[in-house]
Amino acid sequence: MVTLKIIDNSGREYVVKDPQRFFDHLIDYHSNNNEGDYSTHEENGYYFTITVELYTKVENFIKNQ
Repeated sequence: MVTLKIIDNSGREYVVKDPQRFFDHLIDYHSNNNEGDYSTHEENGYYFTITVELYTKVENFIKNQ
């Protein structure tokens, strides 16, 4: 099973347990025109700035599943 791992704003690695739910949340709350909008997302004590690169990484992971 392939795992989605992302790095938070503090440089800590975070394993996304439900990548589809995570991506759906990014679409609903942290994107503009299908790009990351540079807002901050908090999950389980990890903080992420939703950059275009992070958004694209998650999007590509979902597309390749």
